This record gives sequence, C-alpha cells and structure tokens, in this order.
Amino acid sequence: MAGIYIHFPFCTKICNYCDFHKSASLRLKDEIINALGREIEIQKDYLSGELIDTIYFGGGTPSLLSAEIIVQLIEKIHSVHKVSEQAEISLEANPDDLTKTYLKQLIKTPVKRLSIGCQSFYDDELAFLGRRHNAKQSYEAVQMAKEAGFDNISIDLIYGIPDSSDKIFDHNLSKTFELDIQHISAYHLTIEKGTGLYLKKKKGELNEIPEKKSFRQFEKLVKRTQKNHFVQYEISNFSKPGFISKHNSNYWKQIKYLGIGPSAHSFDIFSRQWNLANNKQYIQSVNNGEIPFTKEVLNFETRYNEYIISSMRTMWGVDLDFVEASFSKEFKDYCLTMAKEFIKSGLIIQKQDQLVLSTKGMFISDSIMAEMLYVTE
Repeated sequence: MAGIYIHFPFCTKICNYCDFHKSASLRLKDEIINALGREIEIQKDYLSGELIDTIYFGGGTPSLLSAEIIVQLIEKIHSVHKVSEQAEISLEANPDDLTKTYLKQLIKTPVKRLSIGCQSFYDDELAFLGRRHNAKQSYEAVQMAKEAGFDNISIDLIYGIPDSSDKIFDHNLSKTFELDIQHISAYHLTIEKGTGLYLKKKKGELNEIPEKKSFRQFEKLVKRTQKNHFVQYEISNFSKPGFISKHNSNYWKQIKYLGIGPSAHSFDIFSRQWNLANNKQYIQSVNNGEIPFTKEVLNFETRYNEYIISSMRTMWGVDLDFVEASFSKEFKDYCLTMAKEFIKSGLIIQKQDQLVLSTKGMFISDSIMAEMLYVTE
C-alpha cells in the first residue's frame, strides 16, 4: 500500500500563519496543472508498483481546481498506477469555495472525503488569522457539503490563538459538534518564521498565548471530543469510529508515499526527497523531463528516530517488539531507558510492549520526543 499527495500551490489570499509553499498569483495555474500531470508520469516508478490506497489534494487551496481538472489528475494517476477500488481520495477546501454548484460537481468525482479549513467559528479570530471567509461561511459550507452527499467530512480548527478566551474556544467546539461531522484536525497556532504573524511578533504587536491557557484548551478539546464519541488517534487528529484518515495514518505508520508538485515530499522507507519550492523552476524542469528535488538517504539511526517521532504521535504509540525486530534489542533497551523518567512522571504510559503519550505528554510531545531520539556522540 502507498499514498500519493498532490500539492496545488495557489491561494487567492495568504493567511497570516501559513508557512506552506504557495502563491497568491494564479498566473502560472494552468502551467502548474500541466506539470503535475507530467510529473505523475515521470515519477511512475517511484513507488515500485505498490497499490495506491490514498490520494490527497493539498496546498495551497486545491478547491480552486475545477471538478474536471481533479478528475483528469486522478485519471492520470490511474493510467500509471494500480489504484485500490476502495482508495481514500481527499480534497482540502476553503469554505468560501464550496458553493452548491461546485459541491454538486465535486460529489460526482472520485473525491469522497473533504477536509474543510474552517479554523474557527468566530469572526474576530478568522480576521486575525487572515482567512478569506467568515464564521457563517464556515458553518454553511459544511452544511452544504452534507446536503450534496458528502458523508466523510473533516474540518480544521486552530486553538491557542492570542487573546482567544475559553468562552470563544467553547463556542468553536460547540459549533463543530453541532455539524455532526466525522473528523476533526485541531492544531495549536504556531508562529513560523516568514509569516505575517511572525512579522507582527517581531514588531512587538502580539504576544503568544500563555502555556497554561493553551494546555487548558487542549485538555478541553480532548475531553469534549471523547464525550462526542471521537477517537484521538493522533495528537491533533480525532475521528468518529471508521473515519480515521488513511492518508494521514500512512505518514505516521511510515508507509511509502509520493509527493507531486512544487515543495511536495516523498518517502520510500530508505530515503526522503522534497521537490523544489519554486513554481516557475518546477515547471521548467518538469517540462524538460526532470524532477527538481533534494534527497536524503536515511541511515539506520535516522530510520529509528523517524519511527519514534511518527509513532509517538499516535494512539498506537511505539511498539517495542517492532523496535527489536526492525532495529535490535539494543535499540529496544535504549528506547525503554530514555522513556523511563517520562513513564515515572506520567507523561508516557507503558501498556505491555507499547509506549503511548498521556494527555499531558501529548501537549509537550516535541520535547519528549527530542529526548527519546538516538543520538551518537
């Protein structure tokens, strides 16, 4: 099994927090679409004939693509890969792109899972984030998607927003559960270098939310999703039973995937590579039959570290038997040694031969995983 990710690098407006590769100019849109199809052909052997069970359109804003173009790209994948009849095909969408007409067209395509970037149901927060839709559009987009026939809908939420109150966060969660959707991806706001919020922070125009308040919101998120019958299968992802995102899970389970488009990442177990994050140069290279990418070959220790980082994020955690079988008993012992203090403090829970993060551990997962990594002198 393997997955394919297609990166569509265009947005009509750049959000204040986004550090993904994108452009607000649509001038090269048609050329990028043609290059995406060409790269699918050029990269046909990357996955070594693996059955494709997930296709994910991300970006950028892939909901700027017409239903016709989406179908053409999926058909191109079918022409060079064997695709499972039950393949999960997802499309990221902005709420204001999801008109009734577009949704009627989209439901007729192989796309059956929508990931809608609501982020908040409060207008002031959306304005702060630089989103191009309002709270009403967020809510109505999900309703219209359901009316059009979509029954596998995920929405994105952002918490940890400066000046956000617990009351506002409660409101966002209540609106989310009102919509009776199948999946939630909820991310703590991070202020990344090069974004609009980073510039504001640098100028002293905003202060990040206190850690205690952030944890309170995260704890509330976990409790309320549980109450509403969602499973937290990864730190930031929650699903109703039967609706875990296959594509996202493949990343964390270290299953092969191919990234198509400028800046897209690929993974074949033994190496990672990422395409050049420059639209014009990407187009020129692909039109010449070449893929402009940087590659990193993963050594034994790096593969172990990647397993720790990816698996510790999930409800399945680190499988100690797998560590011993795939790496060695030395690595299993090392893993247990590094986890010992975290187990004592309740940040990691040991369930027989599994190590999983507690709720408190999830909130500070980056620092825990940093300590768990195998580091040579």
